[in-house]
Amino acid sequence: MIAPPRRHDAAEPKADLRDESAYGLWQKAADIRRKWLAYGLSTRPADRRTAEHHLTRIYARILRPRPRFLWVDSPAQAIPLVTGLPTLEALYARIRDPRQRGTPPLASDLAMVAAKLRGRLSSGVAHTDPELSPVRRGKNKEPWPELPPLKALDAGVPLGVVLHQGVRVALHRSLAHGFRIPVRTTLAGGGPVPACWYGQQDAAWVAYYDTLHRLGLASYGPDELDQLGDWAALARSCGWWWPGEDVCVVVDRPELVLTDPVPGTWHDEVRLRRGGVRYRDGWHPLLA
Repeated sequence: MIAPPRRHDAAEPKADLRDESAYGLWQKAADIRRKWLAYGLSTRPADRRTAEHHLTRIYARILRPRPRFLWVDSPAQAIPLVTGLPTLEALYARIRDPRQRGTPPLASDLAMVAAKLRGRLSSGVAHTDPELSPVRRGKNKEPWPELPPLKALDAGVPLGVVLHQGVRVALHRSLAHGFRIPVRTTLAGGGPVPACWYGQQDAAWVAYYDTLHRLGLASYGPDELDQLGDWAALARSCGWWWPGEDVCVVVDRPELVLTDPVPGTWHDEVRLRRGGVRYRDGWHPLLA
């Protein structure tokens, strides 16, 4: 939810990622991305046992006992149950001023652990990771262009950049801009929504680091792999979730998701159709 701080001392990418094998690695990456996109848009009923197991493990990492799990059929059903949990703005305010009085809320600790994990995963990437260090070209440090992947590789765009654009950025556009942001905007019609995590729609960053590891372009320690496995399991098993000290409210996956391709893109990017999502209680957030 809260991204780790970006570094601005980006180094030039390693030349050994621009050999002939880059084309084969990209094809494998595209296959992996498609599988994660399918998880992000899945309408299968949640795997509640798996989700609760891995949520309990995530709670344990921030020294919290297993919560009571309360499952609901839509984000709209969750809202009356999460009153009093901190909003995203409240979490950012605590980051800006860590001297605030009182014990940090559970969501703050959880966001910190997730951010640290992503930073540690990035440090295991074999090349300069564009997720934290914007990779530039030439003496003027211009951004690399976004091109169709094979054309990008032909033009000398480093494989690491192509993978970031084609996996991390593409999935974020589909699952964040194309799905959770419009749904959350509808949900927020009555005011700020408490901070939550998005389960299957958190797949973008999970898929990115998973792809790099599968391709042999990143090496993670046992603890990083263990934690990444927890977040990956949640992306494959449930919808949105709101963590509280005693109760964790978890949303089942929607029963209907209809998407359209985003014109002018080449990484299977999609967005919800108007009225193209329906949850299991009948909530249609995008009918207007």
